[in-house]
Amino acid sequence: MSDTAAKPPTILIVDDDAEIRYSLTRVFSSRGYQVAEAASGEQGLAVVKKGPVPDLVFLDVRMGSGMGGIETLRLIRSANPRQLVVLMTAFGTAQTAIEAMKYGAFDYVMKPFDPPKVLAIADAALKAHADLRAAGDYKPALNTEDYKEGIVGNSAVMQEVFKVIGQVTASDVTVMITGESGTGKELVARSIWKHSHRAGKPFIAVNCAAIPDNLIESELFGHERGSFTGATGQRIGKFELCDGGTIFLDEIGDMAPATQTKILRVLQAGEIQRVGGTETLKVDVRVIAATNKDLEAMVKAKTFREDLYYRLNVVRIRMPALRERAEDIPLITDFCLQNLVKQRKAHAGRVSAEALAVLTRYPWPGNVRELENVIYRSAVIAQGEAILVKDLPAEIRSATSTEAVVAENVDISSSPFEGVRLANAEQVALATARVVAESVAAGEAALTETRALDYLYAELRRNEEPILERLTQEMVQRALASANGDVKTAAAELGLTLPALKKRLAK
Repeated sequence: MSDTAAKPPTILIVDDDAEIRYSLTRVFSSRGYQVAEAASGEQGLAVVKKGPVPDLVFLDVRMGSGMGGIETLRLIRSANPRQLVVLMTAFGTAQTAIEAMKYGAFDYVMKPFDPPKVLAIADAALKAHADLRAAGDYKPALNTEDYKEGIVGNSAVMQEVFKVIGQVTASDVTVMITGESGTGKELVARSIWKHSHRAGKPFIAVNCAAIPDNLIESELFGHERGSFTGATGQRIGKFELCDGGTIFLDEIGDMAPATQTKILRVLQAGEIQRVGGTETLKVDVRVIAATNKDLEAMVKAKTFREDLYYRLNVVRIRMPALRERAEDIPLITDFCLQNLVKQRKAHAGRVSAEALAVLTRYPWPGNVRELENVIYRSAVIAQGEAILVKDLPAEIRSATSTEAVVAENVDISSSPFEGVRLANAEQVALATARVVAESVAAGEAALTETRALDYLYAELRRNEEPILERLTQEMVQRALASANGDVKTAAAELGLTLPALKKRLAK
């Protein structure tokens, strides 16, 4: 190891009180840190500008003369945006806290000092400093042209989505996009429109679930003056406005039966009538629909028209949940950060490897939309140019921590992963148990099995080891043990035929 690598971190203490500087020097030296001192804000700023730059600055808020701590903080961060600063104050007012974080302080500590707490803050800050330095060599994962579609992903499931988009753009075929909320169904619809011959004409998105049933027909088809109370003038509907273009009907499963009938007429004949009108209007509109509901079940329940279902479901594109394509999370994160920096909504344009690992492990029940919100929030509060683990929401950090993934009273002693000799087997078992615990705690007992299996499936897909095969072996062994070696009883417990279990045992 080189001398540079072995050099301990340096902490600069900026305080006009010599006793404070002496006390902190002893505290930090006990940890093996190197310590430098400055008796004023001006001296501290000079040290940062002249170099060598300290790894961390502890800065007093109120000093007897010269620059105050907040002004010194602002100038230090202006001179070196990556410089981490911890403020010290005896006055924990709301204004101090707000201004400290506004100008990028890593944290602030109250006087009189509690040495263990001061050391804990210093340790956390120095770790953040190391993470920022490691993230300094970050290179964008995607080229500029890769961002034009707004849909990001290199996973196999997303490549299939891209193929189908390319296949349907050359025609006017009706497309049904399915998938959970937040997976990016509207982005797919826009991509189809953008690459079609209708790209020069309007694209109009309508959220059918957000419009009351008594207004949806007026919104889609327009109305004549006096057709209903409040109709003080003629209104042109979305289909008429979209003539020649593409209309995206989101959450089509929430559409009222009466409106479904009119949509069917548009698809069959290309005709509409305004509410309260008698004139039939011809429209040339491509329809793309989307839903997160099970339309087949709704057809069977007679809550969705069967003939409309078949008209809409000519070509289906299923958007996978984010947990099914966890390998795309780094690309989506990069995409979000570059957009935020470009729009000047945040200054953090990078993410540390440790933070990215946390993001990749999280199951993302809210899918891409949830990930985007987390990236936005984290990039805004990040004090440096990179998002660190500490910048992520607490629920994301705790949900992926192997030390705190299991709620109380969740027994994982009989986990099917017990005894599996894989480096991450324990993490998979604990995280799966956490999903179960969260579902039960949230009163979602009916979803417990689904959520746990969804998470477990995503973990298995990401693992390069043959963990699924080992899991199967473990379950067979447990069934045999439970049946005291009786193969026939074990087969019944596993839901297998006797020949199938014997074949498995022979294998």
